[in-house]
Order: sequence, then structure tokens, then C-alpha cells
Amino acid sequence: MSVQVLTFGCRVNAYESEVMRTHAAALDDTIIVNTCAVTAEAERQARQAIRRAHREHPAARIVVTGCAAQIAPDAWAALPGVARVLGNAEKLQAESWTAQAGSAVSDIMAARETAAHLLTEFAGRARAFVQVQQGCDHRCTFCVIPYGRGPNRSVPLGVIVEQVRALAARGFAEIVLTGVDIASYGRDLPGAPTLGQMVRRLLALVPELPRLRLSSLDPAAIDDDLWRQIAEAPRLMPHLHLSLQAGADLILKRMKRRHGRQDALGVIARARALRPEIAIGADLIAGFPTETDALFDETLEFVDAAAIPFVHVFPYSARPGTPAARMPQVATALRRERAGRLRAAGATNARRFFAGLVGQHATVLTESGEGGHTEHFAPVRIAAPPGALLRARITAANDTGLLAEPA
Repeated sequence: MSVQVLTFGCRVNAYESEVMRTHAAALDDTIIVNTCAVTAEAERQARQAIRRAHREHPAARIVVTGCAAQIAPDAWAALPGVARVLGNAEKLQAESWTAQAGSAVSDIMAARETAAHLLTEFAGRARAFVQVQQGCDHRCTFCVIPYGRGPNRSVPLGVIVEQVRALAARGFAEIVLTGVDIASYGRDLPGAPTLGQMVRRLLALVPELPRLRLSSLDPAAIDDDLWRQIAEAPRLMPHLHLSLQAGADLILKRMKRRHGRQDALGVIARARALRPEIAIGADLIAGFPTETDALFDETLEFVDAAAIPFVHVFPYSARPGTPAARMPQVATALRRERAGRLRAAGATNARRFFAGLVGQHATVLTESGEGGHTEHFAPVRIAAPPGALLRARITAANDTGLLAEPA
């Protein structure tokens, strides 16, 4: 075994895992565990993976990094087989991955730098991620990530263009722009360019890129230039994933979110008016502290009223040190039950959305020999080699996605 990377959590971690894989390529018998701190379950899975890795590869050197390691390095260093813990800033530095580098818990910096890393490979993936932003200046009451990622920092456009060009040249037909809070892109750069301005210039400067997709957006911060790109740029995929978290105003206020229920409904309505075929996704938290049955019903009704087909639901997970962890908690079993009901509502919307695509044509990015995703990010089964952009006709739909044949 040379280097094995185990990744937990978001697309930011997926991107950073590829950076580490490149930096550590010369090492032998090394297992890198890139942790996530969003939920207690994500941390549990990472600890379980570390114990399994040590059991199956007792001679391997295990290096733990990521947000959970940044926040509580000593706890991760104490796990069996862990040789080293790296912070989120250190893990992206090439010098951290020399054969002689460090031992035990490295100095954990405040994660205030965003370095540039030119990647040309994403192991086992048909689409590539490009990190355009890092950190967050907001303090939602449930979220521990600012403590692991630091404040908002943006990657300059020239660096983004160079990275996207390199990946497009290697045959990646779709790039996903990712970050912790990409709607805040540019506020720290000279001239304070917006995310929409960056997207417009990126598409103009890299005309060879067929598809550009955005990761999760704060609905309170979508700028006018981005709305124009949603309406006018066909290479920007018709897929808007929103960091909503709840559909009840009182819960949103207690979360310290910057939007209300009507704001979110307005964003979704505007997106559909500008691009009728657009698919809407949403992050939602079930069982946030103080959430009564009536408040939960408001979120459930929101999912139905907004006809959101792609819901990403988390049962609330108390994060130590956050304000929400000190609020009156909802019983764990009730959180899970509510999460199941939200997922069921999303599945009903997804079936309707999939059914509405039958008979239409779509462009599929194939990710295996059995299928991939349309421009709407709808999963589709089609026989085709991986990594291709294929024009297809949607022939049928079921509970899990679409069936298609080459057009």
C-alpha cells in the first residue's frame, strides 16, 4: 500500500483530499483520514474508519486532518494507530507531506490562509471540484465549521481560471465550484467581485469547458450578476442547491439565518421564472432545538409548497461550543423521525420531477458504465463509457431517477 485517502463530509474536503493525494504521492504505507465536524455521526464514522484502518493495516502510518481534527486535535491523536494530526491549513502545504515531516500533533494554525494548488486528477470521478472560497464570516447557531475553517477567504480569478483550464484539458467536462460559503466569494478581494461576476468571467475565459455547476448557496446572498448567469448562461447548469435549513421563520431566526421563509420561496420562484427547467435542491435540518410539532410542520409544508425534488436532510446534531447546543433539545428519536418525513416529502417531489422529464432530451455526464447525471443533476441509467457527455432521450422514470437511451 502507498497512500490511501479516506474522505468524510463536503465537496471542499473532496477537493482537499485530492490536493493531499498529490502532495503525499511519494509516501509509503500512509492512510490519510480527512474528517468532518458537521455532525456527531460524521465524526463517529471517521473514528470507526481509523480503528478499522489500524486493525487491517497495523504497520501503516495514519494521518488525521480535516475540520474535526482542527477543532479537537488531541482527541484524534489519542486514537489507536494515529501517528500525526494536521490542521486544515497545514494539510494543503506540500512540505507537510515529506517523509521526514512532523509527528504527533502538529501546530494547528488558525486556518486563515487559502493556498493555490493546481490539480489535474480526481481519483475515480467524472466531474472535478474547484475550491473558489474557504471559511465563513457568519455564525449560525448550530454550526461549528467557522471554528475549523476560519474566516471567509477567496481564491483570485486568475488562479481559478488556471485550475479550470488544466482540468478541462485533462478531459473533465464538468467542474463544480465549491467552498464553505461560495455566495460570499470576493468580498475580501480587491474590488470585491461577486460570485456572479466571477462565474461570468470564468465562462468567458474558459470557453472549452462544457459544464459549470455551483455547490450549495446561501439564499440571502445571490447577487444580481449570478441571477443574470442563471438566466443567460447555458453552460451554467440548471441546478440550484440552497442552504435553507428550515421553512419556519421562528426556527430560522433561532438558527441566526439571514433569510426568512418568504425570502426562500421568492428565490425559488425567481429561479424557476428565469430558467423554467431548473432543479432545486435544499439542505434541511430536522429537530433543531425548540422545534415543536407545529414548527416542524411548517418546514414539511415548505418542502411541499416549493416542490423541492432534491432534499439533503440532517437530523440535528449538537456541536459542542455552539449556541444551539445550549438550547432546549428535541429528543433524538423524534429528530430521526422528522428527518425521515422530510426525506419522504422530497422523494415524492423527486418522483414528480423525474416524471416530468420523460420524453425530453438531456445531456448526460456518464460516471460509470451504467449511467450518470443530467444537467439538472438527476440520476440517469444509460449504457455508455464513463466520462463522456452524451445526448440522450429520457424514456422512463422511477423512484430513484431516470432511464434513457442515446439520442
